[in-house]
Amino acid sequence: MPELLTPLIIAFLLLIGVEINHRFKPSSPLTLKPLGWDVKFNGSNLNLVGSIEIYNSHPKMEVMVPSFKVKPLLLGKNDFTETSVKTMVIPNHPDQERRPDGYWSAYILKSKKKTSVSINIQIKGSNERELKGNLENIFIDIYWINYGPFGRIKRREGFVVPTQKPTVINESNLNFTKSEAAQILPIKTHLLGRLDDFIEILSHYTSNISLRKGDILTIGETPTAIIQGKYIHPITIRPSFTARLLCKAFHPTSSLATACGMQVLINLVGPTRVITSWIVAVLLKILGIKGIFYRLAGYQARLIDDITGTTPPYDQTIVLGPENPKELCQKAANQIGIDVAIVDVNDLGRVKILAASSNCDKKFIRDALKKNPAGNANEQTPIVLLRPC
Repeated sequence: MPELLTPLIIAFLLLIGVEINHRFKPSSPLTLKPLGWDVKFNGSNLNLVGSIEIYNSHPKMEVMVPSFKVKPLLLGKNDFTETSVKTMVIPNHPDQERRPDGYWSAYILKSKKKTSVSINIQIKGSNERELKGNLENIFIDIYWINYGPFGRIKRREGFVVPTQKPTVINESNLNFTKSEAAQILPIKTHLLGRLDDFIEILSHYTSNISLRKGDILTIGETPTAIIQGKYIHPITIRPSFTARLLCKAFHPTSSLATACGMQVLINLVGPTRVITSWIVAVLLKILGIKGIFYRLAGYQARLIDDITGTTPPYDQTIVLGPENPKELCQKAANQIGIDVAIVDVNDLGRVKILAASSNCDKKFIRDALKKNPAGNANEQTPIVLLRPC
């Protein structure tokens, strides 16, 4: 008995050590939030003006920002490699004057304080059609450095600014497809992102439709998470030994089969829960019982999408599951007047209802979405209206 007890004690102490190391691992408390953005076309040119807020949430720590760079990425139906793009980054620090030459002076952001940065992007095309007809989105790719007690961290964050949006569909132009279960209407939107609001998007793109009792609006789980800003660039993730070890046991197609994907889960639920879930799952798998890890490791373990898992430019990031989906659906349903559900659907006929408002007929939703009417490519129809036949 003592022979068995000793290795168990050692394993327990190691687990405690890993958990303590994780919890006390220093990280930057700075958060970045995009504010208002304005897009103006002027002939063959486009001017994009907006701002970003940086906030230090730590009660004591001061953090330095020695570098802040913006690299706009033009997305659309054209080759923009020869298009002229000029970017100006203008710090609006409350306690430091900006230099006239545009140089970013290293800035100290004190605890519980915020600052802002204005960004002006001037894009010149060879002709009016080159931009206005083909440029659909601009991805504001931000490379910045945080410096403090945690060391020197390179961070990369970004968000989409749409330069054009599809026309809201009219009642006279509705083109439902029919299945045995429902009439189905995929609704095209712009490329959704952090500048959008979940309820406003649903309301806006259904504003010209006479919604009926029994109608259900569904929206994809991934677009919902992206609207909430729940995506992370892998450059900001530092995989631990634990993440590198555990990820090797997963199928190559799993989002937890990479060290960064696994580390994201560890950061969310802690190493103790992940390691314990992994050990139990391995033991039960030997007995022929599969899928236990995802049940034990929690909500996010099933929802994390590793890179390549979604629409560009978010295919370069790891997308998490959305926060408070049930509450979000109910608030939207109360405001719009019909039921709302957040779903995860694939081309293999798998329909997972992540959350739904209180009166949703979930069997109806599953039957209606089996053929994945929204698609998983670049259809940009994350919203689907379901109407009983």
